Amino acid sequence: MNDANIKCPNCGTAIDVDELLNHQAEEKYKKAFEEKASTFLQEINKQKEIFAKEKKDFDEKKSKENELFQKRLDQKLEEEKQKITKEQAQKIKEEYELNVKKLEEENQIRKKENAILKEKELAFLKREEDLKEKEKDLELQLQRKLQEEREALEEKIKKQEQDKTELRFKEYEKKIEQTQKALEEAQRKATQGSMQLQGEVQELALENLLKESFPFDIIEEVGKGVRGADCIQVVRNNFGQVCGKIIYESKRTQAFSNEWIEKLKTDMRAKTADIAVIVTQTMPKDMEQFGERSGIWICTIHEVRALAHVLRNSILKIYAVSKSQENKGDKMSLLYDYLTSNEFNEQWKAIREGFLAMRHSIDSERTLMEKLWKAREKQLDKILKNSSHISGSVEGIAGTENIDIKLIDEADI
Repeated sequence: MNDANIKCPNCGTAIDVDELLNHQAEEKYKKAFEEKASTFLQEINKQKEIFAKEKKDFDEKKSKENELFQKRLDQKLEEEKQKITKEQAQKIKEEYELNVKKLEEENQIRKKENAILKEKELAFLKREEDLKEKEKDLELQLQRKLQEEREALEEKIKKQEQDKTELRFKEYEKKIEQTQKALEEAQRKATQGSMQLQGEVQELALENLLKESFPFDIIEEVGKGVRGADCIQVVRNNFGQVCGKIIYESKRTQAFSNEWIEKLKTDMRAKTADIAVIVTQTMPKDMEQFGERSGIWICTIHEVRALAHVLRNSILKIYAVSKSQENKGDKMSLLYDYLTSNEFNEQWKAIREGFLAMRHSIDSERTLMEKLWKAREKQLDKILKNSSHISGSVEGIAGTENIDIKLIDEADI
């Protein structure tokens, strides 16, 4: 029977655990992708709506201004044809032509604004394309991540099955070895020593697992009858320096005993170890997975590999921090020598020169823009002055009630 299948207690249907776990993982990441994609599409639609509203407002404003300008122009021409003399008409015509010229300049400015709006529209379109490309990249990344998670889950399940198989295989090897030694001894241990035999198998599997996972460390086996833990891991870094010790106590019984914790604390002090771990088949009743209790770590044989990696990394980091505090005074002296050296002085000069050059460039740009703004203000004042002159002449001839050609209202000043 395949160990990856379980049978439903109600209907007796065989359920594939691998397929069930793969389906759950796929649903999880599919839901996450759909949520991110929906948020992404909402952002794109929001940008589209903003751009469409700005374009619509600009078109409406431009249309109203053109209609108003044409209406005022037609009205002015009609009234001037009926009421003014030829001499006055000639004078107003010249002033009118000057005003039309100014209005044409304003029209050119509006055309430039329209060109800027078109460039803005093009930028929005490009941004929309970029967002679509990012959306495709995000979908591809999520699909890859989903595939990686699925493969990792399959590898984890496969590894667990391999560990179970290896443990059972070692049990069979040990049983065969005991049987070959003596049939009478095997019969005697069938009733009294089966638990001890299983414990020896787990100890052997634990030692092999640590040796395979940490080839740089020293894995010491504690012989039978010797007081202390079952296995000692001497942690060494990449330079071969001893950084600390981890001791392991292997238990394979049907019940967990709190006395193991106090005993392992005593063994930890005796061996001058940094961390102690109990590897047990039966966890305490209030612990569903590995954890720490009274300064002792407790886990199963399937969790010991991951827990050992975490504990070993913490020992290496603590050792590195302690080593970094050594010769602190010498390091301060070297730092002072560097800060007062010509090399540091030249590098800082280069940084300062780059900063001053950038600051000078910014000041130059600010001065240039202020000159440009000042010139534009003078141009606007000139236009307003001429416009006021024309408006006064026309009002003096036609009256304020008949025509209004002011560029701005008094309330806008």
